[in-house]
Amino acid sequence: MTRPAPAELAITFLYYRDLPAAIRFYEEVLGLELAIDQGWSKIYRICPGAHVGLVDEARGLHRAAAEKPVQLCLRVPDVDAWRRWIAAQGVTGLSEMFQNDALGIRAFVFDDPEGYQIEVQSPTREGA
Repeated sequence: MTRPAPAELAITFLYYRDLPAAIRFYEEVLGLELAIDQGWSKIYRICPGAHVGLVDEARGLHRAAAEKPVQLCLRVPDVDAWRRWIAAQGVTGLSEMFQNDALGIRAFVFDDPEGYQIEVQSPTREGA
């Protein structure tokens, strides 16, 4: 038996009590483009092959929970420009810039409207 063809894209689904607020945040603050509109589920393209899905908890397979043990990480070419942009948007949970030499990244984190943590990072060395 041969293995089936590999996945064409990846979607990480996050569940929301207030889907319209999440939509505004991912479109206006992060600038993501809607790729697939399923009504109560909106799928946004992050980069080729990677997507995030925002789901209305009332219709999805899971419910939103107070604890968010998930982090969405975005790798960008200029983490400093992104830090300035995000700071100007008045988001909650905004950290200072930090560097992790073991991972070879500079990064910062902040929260989306319902508390999912988003990390934005740039590599500090080749191959990181």
